[in-house]
Amino acid sequence: MKNRDTEITMGVKNESTVQEFILEAFPAIQHLGNLLFLVHLLAYLGSIMGNMVIIIITWACHRLQTPMYVLLSTFSFCECCFITTVIPKLLSIFLSGRQTIPFTACLTQAFFFLFIGAGIFFLMAVMSLDRYLAICKPLHYASIMNLRISFLLIFLCYSLSFIFFTGLMLRVSQLSFCGPNIISHFFCDLGSLIHLSCSDTRSVEMYFFFVTSFAILLSLIVTIIAYSNIVVTILRLPSAKERQKAFSTCSSHLIVLSLMYGSCVFIYVKPKQVNRLDSNKEAALVNTVVTPLLNPVIYTLRNKQVHQALRDTLSRVRLQK
Repeated sequence: MKNRDTEITMGVKNESTVQEFILEAFPAIQHLGNLLFLVHLLAYLGSIMGNMVIIIITWACHRLQTPMYVLLSTFSFCECCFITTVIPKLLSIFLSGRQTIPFTACLTQAFFFLFIGAGIFFLMAVMSLDRYLAICKPLHYASIMNLRISFLLIFLCYSLSFIFFTGLMLRVSQLSFCGPNIISHFFCDLGSLIHLSCSDTRSVEMYFFFVTSFAILLSLIVTIIAYSNIVVTILRLPSAKERQKAFSTCSSHLIVLSLMYGSCVFIYVKPKQVNRLDSNKEAALVNTVVTPLLNPVIYTLRNKQVHQALRDTLSRVRLQK
């Protein structure tokens, strides 16, 4: 009887031995660490600066305090938070090689990555609806969309994301980790983390698949419907010059949306996360490095209102000096 109790105690201890995880990211190209550090640091700073410009201009210029730009500035703020959850750790890996991360810090990073990321997808769906109303229903736009509705929709986006992923993280926190502790990723990717558990993870994997698929596919369907109607409306414009200008703006938006949705569908919309864990790293770089750098360029540098607001803001700063 005593031996049996000892075995049970030892089993419990063995199931709780993992107190930290090791992030190894890209060991095959670690010899290029300094170069990769510089490239990703510049991309990170460029993303932060570009998105901060959008936020500052929106709230400094009264003319841009409209639903469209409030949504865009919120999107920019969320992008800054999203990339900050993972890029600093990636930079430290490029400099020093594999990095350790405590269990609680790993869960926290995974939660904020998914919570903010899902909120961004819901927000993109709202932004698509906003553009649909502005272009396809211009006479009704002012009566439907205003600042109050915009803030309410932003709140709903992140409330829904919080509810979904809090429930998921509570389930993951109850799993046992008693075996390997090396995560072949540059951040605490939840799919990789679940794969390391020595518990029965089938129900957690299915819940993870459901919530991520719901967030991505719901947002994708809304965005496709909105932009399909926008394209039909653009085709009905009488002037060829107006159609070309509208398609130019629309196509640049669709390129960024395709990169974001394509990479996330590849990573998350599959029941088994184990099958392509290695290729998930490259796809994740698209969302954490490439698109955050492109978004400020796509959404602002080709926008005359933003150009004018930027000039007005710089003029006011010069006059104050």
